[in-house]
Amino acid sequence: MEYLENKFFLLAITFGIYFVTRELQRRSGWVLLNPILITIALLIIFLKSFDISYETYNEGGYLIEFWLRPAVVALGVPLYLQLELIKKQIVPIVVSQLIGCMVGIVSVVIVAKLFDASPEVICSLAPKSVTTPIAMEVSKATGGIPSLTAAVVVVVGLFGAICGFKVLQIGRVGSPIAQGLSMGTATHAVGTSAAMEISSKYGAYASLGLTLNGVLTAIFTPIVLRLMGVI
Repeated sequence: MEYLENKFFLLAITFGIYFVTRELQRRSGWVLLNPILITIALLIIFLKSFDISYETYNEGGYLIEFWLRPAVVALGVPLYLQLELIKKQIVPIVVSQLIGCMVGIVSVVIVAKLFDASPEVICSLAPKSVTTPIAMEVSKATGGIPSLTAAVVVVVGLFGAICGFKVLQIGRVGSPIAQGLSMGTATHAVGTSAAMEISSKYGAYASLGLTLNGVLTAIFTPIVLRLMGVI
């Protein structure tokens, strides 16, 4: 059974589950068959069933993490293709991103306080809507728990990928620009990936939302937490 702990076998299992789930979702159109969600769930079951530690899995899994960095950078390509249109709308884009950033931080702090969460938990939740590396650094800088932040970021991204466009439809947000920006702002890289599957235009504005919200969240989260008496 040693082959089960082989890093290349575990890597192949990861890609295999993701590919199969992605094909099932494409053919069925069922949003709950989110490839990331299903892959995470099945991998947890597999590792627990065969008593394989996360450290053993991560010997191969780190290769996926490594390629996430250039994948995020590659999101700049569709952004560049829409650059002229973005320049014409830069003021409303920046204003909307600032509002989205503030609402995202303030709303989760208020909800967490209503449930009597500790300051550490509140600081961990505050940067929930930005990509994991930024969120973990913000959490660490404000006294949060980076591992909790990472888990929350994944949950937020998955929820956005599954329900984001449905929520926008219910809210009668029909503009591709508004939808793309909203997905990137609220659900970071996972939402951006879902937007990219619709079209490069959606993906470009989602990439912009992801980038701007990441920068703004890193700047304003400590300020908001201080003003709201958390830190």
